[in-house]
Amino acid sequence: MVMWVFGYGSLIWKAGFEYDDRLVGFIKGYRRVFYQGSTDHRGTPEYPGRTVTLEPAEGEVCWGIAYKVSKKEDKETALTYLEVREKQYDKKAYLDFFTEPMPASPAIPGVMVYIASPDKKLNKNYLGPASLEEIAKQIIHAEGPSGPNRDYLFQLEKALLELGCKDTHVIDLANEVRRILSELS
Repeated sequence: MVMWVFGYGSLIWKAGFEYDDRLVGFIKGYRRVFYQGSTDHRGTPEYPGRTVTLEPAEGEVCWGIAYKVSKKEDKETALTYLEVREKQYDKKAYLDFFTEPMPASPAIPGVMVYIASPDKKLNKNYLGPASLEEIAKQIIHAEGPSGPNRDYLFQLEKALLELGCKDTHVIDLANEVRRILSELS
């Protein structure tokens, strides 16, 4: 049985596991938001970074990459790797993945997606919404074992633009970070 994994954050530019194919596309009814705290990759427990999660949003779509993993060993290795990498994401969902704007049916039904829920009892690292400026300032100052939080934001912006996706939340946030950084220098 084939496993499909949907990446909407750093998985877009750095899968980190073996896969047989990758497709550009989207899931429906969600939007990408910088509401998840990162205390293990792009921040620390003392000063968490911010990474993306999905938020239900009627009528919206979230673009990303679906990775196909076919071989049994590759699936086991990928799952083990993802369970560690995505450990701060408390929910796994299986959502329909589309590649065409007006499809009759999904290109792939039931792709696996890691989501950080807003439930603080289940997800102690959920930071939630804040103003664009507050999120930008947190991203500018946060740094963790995987590097500066701003690198995550800029890599995500670049990867999405390379896919032909203009995510206004990501673009506005990246521009706000650049604006603040230019004022600091």
